[in-house]
Amino acid sequence: MHIAKETMSFLRELRENNNREWFIANKDAYDKAQANVKDFITALIAELTTFDPHINNEIKASKCLFRIYRDIRFSKDKTPYKTWFAAGISVDGRKLDGPEYYLHIGPENNFIAAGYWRPEKQHLEAIRQEIDYNSGELVKVLAEGDFTIADLSVEDKLKRPPAGYTEDDPNIEVLKLKSFIIHRSLSDAEVTAPNALQNMVGITKRIYPFKQFIHQALDQ
Repeated sequence: MHIAKETMSFLRELRENNNREWFIANKDAYDKAQANVKDFITALIAELTTFDPHINNEIKASKCLFRIYRDIRFSKDKTPYKTWFAAGISVDGRKLDGPEYYLHIGPENNFIAAGYWRPEKQHLEAIRQEIDYNSGELVKVLAEGDFTIADLSVEDKLKRPPAGYTEDDPNIEVLKLKSFIIHRSLSDAEVTAPNALQNMVGITKRIYPFKQFIHQALDQ
């Protein structure tokens, strides 16, 4: 299972013709591309259920897939469509307030990730507490997937220590994080290759021990 080359071609053309008239004229191509991505998500969910108990076959690809229509109300960029497909995979589809998988498909910008993006205050405090108490376990679960602390996303990282922690804390650089995510970039050739699904499943299996560490911090 893989992402069709035609899907990537559609997204490239959309990037060059991001307007309502072109999109309507090419609605059939969009429908085929979306169907391809949904089929891929469905296949990925089936694979995730084999090792992650937080994922089940009741999860529908349609609930995971984000809309292609952009919210332009408060944006300087008024182009109406996203030029990628994205999905958040969890028991609540794309709307989970907790750890999940994230798939992003776009020309020259493909990646798969897992973790917790911008947890709400109570969850953030719980994750930081778990790291503070069990930093050795965090290093261990990362190493199980051949990752290190340096592989964690630094998006939105605080410049100063969060409340309750000091700069001399040995774990302070991790405690400053506001999201706890590991991702792996993929080339267009990788996502359109016949083994694309198995390649991504292999990546998620490596990230899973880290995702489970977050679940445990939240007692989920």
